[in-house]
Amino acid sequence: MRKPATADHPVHSLIAERWSPRVFAEDAVDDATLGSLFEAARWASSCFNEQPWVYVWARRGTPAFDALLSALVGPNQAWAQSAAVLVFGVARTAFRRNGKQNAWAQYDLGQATAQLVLQGTSMGLVAHQMAGFVADTATDVLGLQDGETPVVALALGWPRPDLDGLDADLAEREAAPRARQAQSDFVFEGRVARKGE
Repeated sequence: MRKPATADHPVHSLIAERWSPRVFAEDAVDDATLGSLFEAARWASSCFNEQPWVYVWARRGTPAFDALLSALVGPNQAWAQSAAVLVFGVARTAFRRNGKQNAWAQYDLGQATAQLVLQGTSMGLVAHQMAGFVADTATDVLGLQDGETPVVALALGWPRPDLDGLDADLAEREAAPRARQAQSDFVFEGRVARKGE
């Protein structure tokens, strides 16, 4: 299933084609493909070139996958169990260079994850990013230490043309047209324009 964006201005096809489905084909994702995804993340920009990200992944059908799945909230577990791969993105919240807090770690992880997802899109993969996980469970399952914060979970896989297996509510959401705020709601020249000003 494809749901390209209807953009108001020209954008790269990777941006238009990227979306977040909740259904995945049965096919596995091979090591070479995963290597390309994480290589794309590796080359993201970051404050002081700190690269404050960690990714933990597992393939469907393995005990590690089941452990990662257990950290998701119940509604996400229901559909994410069909993903070929689950990934958690973790931010290292202190600079390795001096131990001080890195206030930009989550931003940098976000940039790396965006590059990972767009690389996947370029290869025909789909990804659904999630905030719906239990942080304490994820911290335990991932073996995190102080200064390592789980920020995002991703379900990755190959697209499927149908919505079989989704409950009616999720199937309706999957089939609905994509929508975004207008640029006029979030882009301002000079300063933020407030209603009534």
